Amino acid sequence: MIKYTIPFLTKLEDMIAESDYTLRYEKGNFKSGYCVLKDQKIIIINKFYTTEGKINALMEILKGIVLDTTRFTEKSQKLHEELMQQFQAA
Repeated sequence: MIKYTIPFLTKLEDMIAESDYTLRYEKGNFKSGYCVLKDQKIIIINKFYTTEGKINALMEILKGIVLDTTRFTEKSQKLHEELMQQFQAA
């Protein structure tokens, strides 16, 4: 299911953009490679990560937050459902 490609990363970024969270790529000293500011609904990922690293960070973040899916497009809704099923199976 997880494809470590730029188009898959773009799909994840689009899904987060359609939710109530803001995604930013910045440099910083994040021990895990990312930071989530839940009160302000901001996700910050190390901009120097490879595509695979960015995807892994986003997948880890998606396991721990709840997105507002009311504004999702049909494609984003389908992707979100598939990811949630995968997380529950693991």
